[in-house]
Amino acid sequence: MNLRDSLHDHARNRGHPTRFPGERRTTSGLFSGLDGRLVHVGRDGRLRDFSAPLLDCAGLATARVGVRVDGDVRWLDAFDARTQRYVDDTALVESTYVDGDVEVTRRDLTLDATHLTHVDVTGSADALVVYCSFRPDGHEARVGKLVYGDRGVVETYHRHEHDYLASATGFAHLDGRRPADAGDVLEHGPRERPRDVDLDAYEESRLGGDVVATAPLEDGTATVATALERDVDDRDAAVDRVRERVSGVDAASLVETAREQAATLGDGDASDTADANAAADLRALALLSGPTGARVAGPDFDPLYANSGGYGYTWFRDDAEITRYLLAVDRERELGLDDWHHRSAALYVDTQLADGSWPHRVWPSDGSLAPGWANSRVEGDGDDYQADQTASVVSALADYHRYRQATDADAASERADAPALDAVVDAIAAGVDVLDDTLEADGLPGACQNAWEDMTGRFAHTAATYLAAYASVARVDAPDDSPVDAAHAAAQAEVVLDGLDALWVADRGAYALRLADGTVDDRLDASTFALVDAVSTAHEAGIDVTAHLSRLVSHTATTLDGLERETDAVRGLVRYEGDDWRQREQDAPKVWTVSTAWGAVAAAELAALLERVDGHDVAGADRSDWNAEDFAESADALLAELDPDGTLSRNGDYLPEQVFDDGTADSATPLGWPHAIRLATATKRRETEAAVAVAEDD
Repeated sequence: MNLRDSLHDHARNRGHPTRFPGERRTTSGLFSGLDGRLVHVGRDGRLRDFSAPLLDCAGLATARVGVRVDGDVRWLDAFDARTQRYVDDTALVESTYVDGDVEVTRRDLTLDATHLTHVDVTGSADALVVYCSFRPDGHEARVGKLVYGDRGVVETYHRHEHDYLASATGFAHLDGRRPADAGDVLEHGPRERPRDVDLDAYEESRLGGDVVATAPLEDGTATVATALERDVDDRDAAVDRVRERVSGVDAASLVETAREQAATLGDGDASDTADANAAADLRALALLSGPTGARVAGPDFDPLYANSGGYGYTWFRDDAEITRYLLAVDRERELGLDDWHHRSAALYVDTQLADGSWPHRVWPSDGSLAPGWANSRVEGDGDDYQADQTASVVSALADYHRYRQATDADAASERADAPALDAVVDAIAAGVDVLDDTLEADGLPGACQNAWEDMTGRFAHTAATYLAAYASVARVDAPDDSPVDAAHAAAQAEVVLDGLDALWVADRGAYALRLADGTVDDRLDASTFALVDAVSTAHEAGIDVTAHLSRLVSHTATTLDGLERETDAVRGLVRYEGDDWRQREQDAPKVWTVSTAWGAVAAAELAALLERVDGHDVAGADRSDWNAEDFAESADALLAELDPDGTLSRNGDYLPEQVFDDGTADSATPLGWPHAIRLATATKRRETEAAVAVAEDD
């Protein structure tokens, strides 16, 4: 997104009750691109690139598609009727547009750095018309064009990035466009593009990133492609490459190619499960992944930080928790996600700082430090450090180490994308040292930023991630001479378990959100659902957690009840009591899919834990009436809200970050973290139900 686009959106949505002006929303439409480039296909037919963080190429600011009828352009966004869907479990987007006697069936597929748009048209149209606004290197000015007219290719370039538009049937007509002057934008407000060409400006056709192209239909079909490349040395070869990609494409070949691409989501059959969302969850996570395996939190709908700090980065909290969930799901369902696990572990090893911690966020394209506000360990001392991120990576690497030991370690070591196991062990050991250094004498982590990145203090969630990390390391089977000390990790886990006493609020029957300057902030917080995973992991590590189960049951039940919000249009959990972020005109906190999914997986995990310690007396808990069956029912109820027919799921089974009371989706869509949690929750429920069935048979 550039300044002109942001100004246009400000003018359109300044007073909107649920839209934040200056953003480029993805709450409708579908994405394509499982192997690098990420392209949004709007329900109105417009294309937009969200590829910059993943490929370091900005690509399309927007593209508008239409057909020529009797010499006039009829844009698809003005057609009377439209539908849109994914073809099977692939990332091929199929859209249908009907207007009078003209019907356009359109298929969009992003492969590597190329996006293909193929249309089948019935009716009186004779040409496909495409308006593209390229922003190579993120620039809308100082951009040039080269037109290879006899080869059906247009190149738009700045310095490093080269963007191409190609047509299988060539171009019957081409027009260049320069960007509108800022004064024109401010004076006239939002205007539809493409703007009228200035025939008096001799440089119009060769400067600027905007182009309008007409591609003839042959037998009612046409195919165009946009391709992104960097640092092109041989222009002729680059033109030939894009010509080759766009030639010979038809509907059948696109479907076949899309199925081959989707096979990279894993070797297992995700659809052959009790959870119909599995394929959709894996697709969403793949869409958000770059070639390095690093995932953006979500498509960056706010790259100018108009109303947030941006989303097109890799947070180690989100990414590592996703990795942990995927390792657990893959172990249960055998989905064949080995490549994902190896790339993630390699990313964590490569991005660990010299002091053993991990930074606030990095660019997913290469793992380099990205802009952020929680880098005090890079700058020096201070509370602006999100300690839970380091703890989450330690847990993920420990889980990965167990996965490698359970599989063919020698074969994995020969893979180019798999880190050396010694490097993984060293990273775990260095991470544990950081946890030790930042754990205070009372058993709680020191003051830092929280998971939601809007407070500082000593948080129950941070303590939970420390407990999970120590317990995960305690499960690592390491030799005596290994830098990883499992016994030390187990002892530290017990220290944190005891330290949680300082956060217990007896009159609420729940753990406090934080200690801030010695004062207990007793609000309920969805991030504290992480305590269930932490205690369960400690139990699996052989640590005695029975003395803590009563409080865990009470805390989870109280938090599930206390954070629930239900309206006529939506039901789920808010982040924490008193949350007022991105409310717009709404008076109450919004429902978040992360909070809802977190509550669901915590309830499912606690149900499973209580089944494993069947017979444990939780009398004395404020909510002692809750048992394993109650938590299982709560997990299923919350999971239902995340299902395709639930109130929180959107087109393409996407989970947006937030939802207004009226059901309007907001913020990053899809958001990767809740998709991983949804997949893990369904897996945990299936696993638990199977175990209960076996026990009943016995």
